[in-house]
Amino acid sequence: MDDDLARRDGLPPDLLTLLDSLPRSGWADTPGFEGLAAFWLDRHLAFRRMLDMLAADAGDVAEGRMDPGQWRPRLIRLGGHLVQDLQGHHQIEDEAYFPQMQRLEPRLQRGFDLLDRDHHALDGLLRGFVDAANGALQAADARAAAGRMAAHLAPFARQLLRHLEDEEDLIIPVVLKHRMG
Repeated sequence: MDDDLARRDGLPPDLLTLLDSLPRSGWADTPGFEGLAAFWLDRHLAFRRMLDMLAADAGDVAEGRMDPGQWRPRLIRLGGHLVQDLQGHHQIEDEAYFPQMQRLEPRLQRGFDLLDRDHHALDGLLRGFVDAANGALQAADARAAAGRMAAHLAPFARQLLRHLEDEEDLIIPVVLKHRMG
C-alpha cells in the first residue's frame, strides 16, 4: 500500500488495529464520544461541507446557473475559511494532539508520521488552491475561470477527503480508547 496521499486509498492494515476494536459504527455509542471525538468529526464535516459548496458553486458558475457576482464573494469567504481553518486545525494537531497521542499509542508512530507528511502535502495543495482561486477571481471570463476552478478542486478534494478519513480512522479510536478530552 502506498503511503503517499496522492496515491493512497486508505491506511495500511497495521495502522487499523484500534479501528478494528473500535469501529466507526460504534463511535457515537462509546463513552466519551461527545467530547473531543465528536468535536474532531464536526471539524472534519465542516471541511467536507466547504469543499462541497466550493465545488458546487464553481460548477454552477461554469454552467451558467450562478451569477459570477454572487460567486466571487462566496469563493473569497468559503475559500478563506477553508484555508485558515485547515491550517489552524493542522497546527494544533501537530503541536498538541499528535505528540500526546504518540505517547499513548507508540505502536502507531508510523501513522502519525504519515499524517504529518499529509499535512505538508496539504500545505502545498492549499497554496495551489489559493493561487487557483486568485486566478479565478481576477479572470475576465468568470465561466471559464469557474470551470478551471472546478477542475482544480477535484484532485485537491480527493486528497483532502482521503486525509480526513484516514486521520479519523487512526485518531478517533485513540481518543475513545484513552477517553481524551
